[in-house]
Amino acid sequence: MEIKVSTENGRVPVTLMHIDGNLDAASYKEFETKAEELIKGGTRHILIDLVHSPFVSSAGFRAIHQIFKDLNAAHPDSGQSEEDIKQGISAGSYKSLYLKLVNLSADTKAVFTTTGFDMYLECHDDVATAIASF
Repeated sequence: MEIKVSTENGRVPVTLMHIDGNLDAASYKEFETKAEELIKGGTRHILIDLVHSPFVSSAGFRAIHQIFKDLNAAHPDSGQSEEDIKQGISAGSYKSLYLKLVNLSADTKAVFTTTGFDMYLECHDDVATAIASF
């Protein structure tokens, strides 16, 4: 797996993490560590581009969820407690303001929906639309 990082400016600076290769048990830690470094370095909005990542395992989805949690923790002034977020997810009224995904394969999108990640993370089909959604 290779991770390429770039920044796009929309209404806010958005860090794109382009993943080349499968996001699985062999690669999730590198992915999670890179995101952690970016967040510690000041990144506040991340778009994960999976156009060249045909497979995301449960380990990859756990890493995505950890990045979601880390980004929420990096926004203590958002006014949303963890409990507010949980209630919003349960009610179907919450979507992450800080983490979004783009270009999921058909198989990954099916798992994304089946496991409930679509209840709190937006998934887009093109980078320009995804950047504009932040």
